[in-house]
Amino acid sequence: MIGRPEPTETAPVYFTYIDRIQSDDVVGVLGKQSEEALALFTSVSEDKSLYKYAPDKWSIREVLSHINDSERVFLLRALWFARGFDSPLPSYDQDICVPAAKADEVTWASHIDEFRAIRLATIAFFRNLPDGAWLRTGVASGNQFTVRALAYIVAGHAAHHNAILQERYL
Repeated sequence: MIGRPEPTETAPVYFTYIDRIQSDDVVGVLGKQSEEALALFTSVSEDKSLYKYAPDKWSIREVLSHINDSERVFLLRALWFARGFDSPLPSYDQDICVPAAKADEVTWASHIDEFRAIRLATIAFFRNLPDGAWLRTGVASGNQFTVRALAYIVAGHAAHHNAILQERYL
C-alpha cells in the first residue's frame, strides 16, 4: 500500500475519519483495531448493550450495527472502484439504515460476531488488493473516492465510533 491519502482523494468531510489514522499501513491498523474493538465490545454485557446515554441517541447495539453496516458500504465502494467499475454508487443514509436494522432486537453477541466476520473480510480484501488498485477512483454519494481513501475511512469511522462508545457510553 502506498502511504496515506492525499487531500484530493475524497471530499474534505471524510478527513474527519482519515485523520484519525496516522499510520501508512492501513491494513495493519485494521487488524490491530479489530483486536482492540473486540476487547471493548466483549467487555459490554447484553443488558448494558441496550444503553443510550440520552433518549434521542443510539443504543450501544445500534452503534455497533452502524459500524458494521458502514464498513460494508465503504468496502463495497472500494471493491467497485478497485475492480474498475465506473458507474457512480448511490448515497448511504444512516438515518434510514439504523432504524431499519432493528439492532436492539439482535443479541449483542451476534453483533460482535458480525463485526468480527466483516472485519476479517475487509482485511482480506485490502491485504490482497493489487498495487495498482489503491489509487483507482470512483464516485459515491456524489463524491469522488480513491480505494486508498476508502480503506482509511473504514478504519477512521470505526475509531470515531469506538471513541464515542468509550467517552459517552462506558
